Amino acid sequence: MYDDDAPVPRCVICPRQLLDHESGRFICLPCEHRIDADLRQLAGPAGLYARLCLRVQPERSAANHGAVSGTPGRGVPPNLEVLSLTSNGGIVSTLETWVEDWSTYGLAVQGAGGRLQHRVDTAVITLRRNLTRAASRHPALDEFGKEIYKVRSQAEAIITGEKKPIPIPVVCPCGTVTSVTLNTDGFECRNCGAEYGHRAAMHLPMAERRAA
Repeated sequence: MYDDDAPVPRCVICPRQLLDHESGRFICLPCEHRIDADLRQLAGPAGLYARLCLRVQPERSAANHGAVSGTPGRGVPPNLEVLSLTSNGGIVSTLETWVEDWSTYGLAVQGAGGRLQHRVDTAVITLRRNLTRAASRHPALDEFGKEIYKVRSQAEAIITGEKKPIPIPVVCPCGTVTSVTLNTDGFECRNCGAEYGHRAAMHLPMAERRAA
């Protein structure tokens, strides 16, 4: 049981109150499992990264004659958004930057390089293997979880053709403006600490648009 006078420990991500068996952790078990699932979806020959690599060069026209109208003899230019995610500096760098960061906490060992797919797989394996220990030792797991979720969401949106959710600026009663989308599960106001579930967030008043 927690001391009534002590602050209630909460997950730094959701922010759900931590249960007795989660004592000493920065994040709750459900958030740990969600991060692990996001990481797992990125790696492997059928993972999101590998599937993105197949889309660097978009499919040719239905006729499949190998030429683009107005550019005889040239192929279809690569998808630049996909290229930025799959090249060195994209997903692989995001993962390896966190591996390097975790290594300063004794939570990971940096990989030895190699091809990009191998580097992605190695980084994912390292982060997943050490995630449970990091849950009680790394104070920036909220930032880590958000970055991994963002990368996974970007990759999925490109592969499925899903449009990105439109951000909606809403106002907390304290006056703080926060952006939410129709997919927002909930959030905690960074100013007053008020917590909103999905339904409550959707019922907050919209912020007035400022004139350009």
